[in-house]
Amino acid sequence: MITALDLRNFKAWRDTGRIRLAPLTVLFGANSTGKSSLGHWLLALKQTAQSTDRRRALHLGDDRSLVDLGTYRDCIHCHNLEYPLEQPLDFSLRWSLPDRVTVTDPLTDQQFLGDELGFDSSLGANTFEQPEVRELRYRLFDGPDGPNETLRVGLGRGPDDQLKLVATGYRLVRTGGKPWPLDPPEKFYRVGESSLSRFQNAAFLSDFALELEALFGRLFYLGPLREAPRRIYQWAGDSPEDVGMKGDYAVAAILSAAAQGRRLSIGPRGRDYSFEEIIAAALKRLGMVDAFSIHPPVWRRRDYEVTVRTQGSSSDVMLADVGFGVSQVLPGVVAAFYYPPHSTVWMEQPEIHLHPQVQANLADVFIDAIHAREDGKERQIQLIIESHSEHMLNRLQRQIAERRLSPDEVAIYFCTQGRGEAVMERLEVGEDGEIANWPEDFFGDEMADIAGRALAAMEFAQEQEGD
Repeated sequence: MITALDLRNFKAWRDTGRIRLAPLTVLFGANSTGKSSLGHWLLALKQTAQSTDRRRALHLGDDRSLVDLGTYRDCIHCHNLEYPLEQPLDFSLRWSLPDRVTVTDPLTDQQFLGDELGFDSSLGANTFEQPEVRELRYRLFDGPDGPNETLRVGLGRGPDDQLKLVATGYRLVRTGGKPWPLDPPEKFYRVGESSLSRFQNAAFLSDFALELEALFGRLFYLGPLREAPRRIYQWAGDSPEDVGMKGDYAVAAILSAAAQGRRLSIGPRGRDYSFEEIIAAALKRLGMVDAFSIHPPVWRRRDYEVTVRTQGSSSDVMLADVGFGVSQVLPGVVAAFYYPPHSTVWMEQPEIHLHPQVQANLADVFIDAIHAREDGKERQIQLIIESHSEHMLNRLQRQIAERRLSPDEVAIYFCTQGRGEAVMERLEVGEDGEIANWPEDFFGDEMADIAGRALAAMEFAQEQEGD
């Protein structure tokens, strides 16, 4: 789970400041205020980590990648790469580890423990305007957020412009022989094996790189545009890695989870349900259907029908024959429960095409998802939601007030544009669910609408009296 993000000089963001990310994080704001670019940045890091090209510091994308950010100049805030106005693209990440790690110095047997890792990097442009790593740093933390750094090691350039590996609280020892220079890092985060071989006790950096790759392997994305419902879905027994950026594989994911016998519960004392039952219950909780099922129309075929029974109806109908909302919300519901434990799921506007009451109920489903358990263990899923729904926000406030959601489990932000750069403000939510720092025009100027309506009514009444 990503616990903090800090990004500077990317797209609309001059400096996001430290963004605390909770199990349920919700980003609000008007269009074109930089919300989506934060998710796109994480996708760029993910596709870089998955790339086979170790020499490319940052894979900005193409027509086959998760996201296409254009050129490096396109990515830089104000698009300026010329000296002395050039600004580095800096970012920091901090994430909790599924399992506590121990780093042991093989030369002294000194141990360094940690349950969170931090990573910092600074990128610049080479003469071909391609991104290159200026420096990178790993930090190991133990315990809750605070001054609890147990180990720090980084790769950077000294005054002679030579790459140097430097550690704090850990004595790196060079191997014997000629002090060969270090090689440039691989991608944006990996100190190469040849560089690590220059030291007797630096091999743990490979493990740190693997932890970062695992983090991005557990990062998933659902975009704002969803696939239209089909009459027939095909499934040949595969287990899709994700539900697809448009929800293309949501039905296949349900069938795969069912074939694996996956069972989930909500909360520590909740009853176990099959995966299909969990999805059906979530759709029912949304107030959209009374029943949901997937079945083959003909036995021993690869074709499957998805049918639902809408509220107040006595018969099942195919998904393609009901309102658009069910098929559009289904990928988001599946994504909230399908991914493996410790995953981070970024969703854009999951409330699209939904009635206001359903938008509010969707907040309840997401709360269930972060509280879900599998095989008796907490799944520790993280959901990061981009939304325009005041109804979802109102429901989150209510759930906090009713003690069904802890203020520590949620982080709410409001993004705006100010003086040529994006600005992010964290909303301070108390234990009573009240927000102490409501931003101006958070969901539009409601008072202006009320005043305008009253003025128009008054003018109309005066006109009627004049007649």
